[in-house]
Amino acid sequence: MSETVTIRAARPEDAARIARIGVETWRDAYAGLVPDDYLLNLNEARQAVQWEAAPRRARGSQAVLVAEILGPQAPKVIGFGSCGRSRTGPMRGEVYTLYVSTDWQNQGFGRSLMSALFEILAGHGVNDAVIWVLSGNPARFFYESMGGTRLAERKERFAGTHLEETAYGWPDLKAWLAERGRRV
Repeated sequence: MSETVTIRAARPEDAARIARIGVETWRDAYAGLVPDDYLLNLNEARQAVQWEAAPRRARGSQAVLVAEILGPQAPKVIGFGSCGRSRTGPMRGEVYTLYVSTDWQNQGFGRSLMSALFEILAGHGVNDAVIWVLSGNPARFFYESMGGTRLAERKERFAGTHLEETAYGWPDLKAWLAERGRRV
């Protein structure tokens, strides 16, 4: 990483930036995978309303984190992630979201966010985790490089179509964190 970054809990005032990153990365990563009209109709203002409430709802193993660049100018949120108890299995914990602004990708910020999310889960006694990704999403290579193992596949109905998803899992978060010199 060439920039100084901090990972911190999201605050309601981060919602607009989180929404902007969400729309930007969805349009970039999911073009050709998700119906075009869905991507064109993504709305930052609507998403900001949802993200403004998310930090207040986070309890226990649930968390919303942001990656923030620190520098001579005002701090700038460049990525976000969220986690909690698994919604569908096959593991107890789940990374719900993990997005880094397109301009800041491939610089280690996604790794920092993922590590912090795993620390939160493990710190709450959730020692395994899964993330579901669109099977055609190039980010799957990131999850593989992070030690994720393919666990399952499914088809989900989304925006009038069926999308193929792949689950990547980490069966022992404490061991994963220890390998990387992270604390639990």
